[in-house]
Amino acid sequence: MDQQTNDQLGNYLRNYLRRFREHNPHGNCSLRRCGRRKRLCANQVAGLLLFSLTVQPILAQEQSSGRSQSISTKIAAMAQSQDQTPAPAGKLSITISEAVSIFLKQNLELVAARYDIDTADAEKLTARLRPNPQVNVAFSDIPLGGGSNIVNPQTFDYGISQTFELGGKRQKRIDAANAASEVARAEFQIAVWQLTNDLKKKFYSVLLAELLLKLAQENQKTFEEIVNHTTEVFKLGEISGLDLQRLEIEKFKFDTDVANSERDYGVALRDLRFTLGGDYRAMNVVATGTLDPKAYVFSLADLRDKALAARPDLKAAQLRESAANASIRLQDAQRIPDVTLGAGIEEVRQSGNTYNVGVSIPLPVHDRNQGERAKALIERMKAQSQQQQITNQVLSDVDKALVSFEVQKRRVELYRAGILTKVDDIQRLTEFSLKAGESSTLELLDAIRTRRETLAGFYQTLFDYESSLLDLELATATPLQK
Repeated sequence: MDQQTNDQLGNYLRNYLRRFREHNPHGNCSLRRCGRRKRLCANQVAGLLLFSLTVQPILAQEQSSGRSQSISTKIAAMAQSQDQTPAPAGKLSITISEAVSIFLKQNLELVAARYDIDTADAEKLTARLRPNPQVNVAFSDIPLGGGSNIVNPQTFDYGISQTFELGGKRQKRIDAANAASEVARAEFQIAVWQLTNDLKKKFYSVLLAELLLKLAQENQKTFEEIVNHTTEVFKLGEISGLDLQRLEIEKFKFDTDVANSERDYGVALRDLRFTLGGDYRAMNVVATGTLDPKAYVFSLADLRDKALAARPDLKAAQLRESAANASIRLQDAQRIPDVTLGAGIEEVRQSGNTYNVGVSIPLPVHDRNQGERAKALIERMKAQSQQQQITNQVLSDVDKALVSFEVQKRRVELYRAGILTKVDDIQRLTEFSLKAGESSTLELLDAIRTRRETLAGFYQTLFDYESSLLDLELATATPLQK
């Protein structure tokens, strides 16, 4: 009798004793006052003992009939239990949407990628700067031995100059810095797009590992009951010890399967915690959800349009071309020389002060910016080539993702066409036949293995279906799940 049956029996006995005490409030009654009451008490105690002897087989029979339900009902209950089972003490149970929210806030790789945007914004501050004015102070004809020099009197020069950029260089620098900042933001969106998709796959990996662990534990429990039953039959001398030894060896394999499943679940859960970011030691969360896929119907033309409009890598390629054009305009403006205006005072001790004004214009005899302009032109051609290549990549990704999705969708439908119920019925009937002496342990082992492999393949197919849907979301950069 399992724990649930013990709890039901215990609850009934406690209620029965409570009603017994209500009918017999005076436990230590005298013989004179409780002659009739003692006969009533004895009858109740006898009924209590009779109930305790009969309720256990009844509950056990109800429990065994409950285990014979169809596999589809078990799968639905298992999927629903993933949502309803509370998380262990001290652990936070999160859904996939909550996991994405946590990931976007504190994933360390995204935090590092955001600094590239800050660096690009800092370049915008540099682009707005203007040339600083220059102050000139000069002294000439200063006698070394003291005294005065009548022929060459002492002269003091004070001047200030300012360079003025021509050709709109400052505004073109600002435009180029803004374009580079937009490219940095687009590249950050690429990181968000790819890493978020990877997080969802890790989340579904945890759900798959949990389903496989529950399946392994269920098989372990079923096989343990079979071993116990076979041991009793062996003690009665109805089977040989060879069959029992075979079962004990197979039980070791089922125990190993449970241990491996526990390891896989632990690894998948820790990968999810690491991907969420933040303090790994404090990220004590468990995943909750289902792998019950919903039916989707997609159009190739619609998916292509969504992908071409939303793919962040294609947007980044387009922005790189715009940034290259802004750089070309800036480098073309560099050919125009700047003008420097200056004014000053010349003070002569014995002759008075004079004022001077000057203009400085560099002569563009040699074009010293040819290399930078050539680099900007090359960057534009590179961006145009990348844009065309990424466009082809987007269309190819959508085609391949849709084909894979349709294949996984048909695989799920094949499993749900009745194969799951058949393998469950085969194992259940083989168990009954073995207990009735009409089948061998080898037949039961084969039925259990078939059911385990079929259910494991079904769970893997559900995961592959969700993964193919995520691949389609990755190809279109558009949320497709309802």
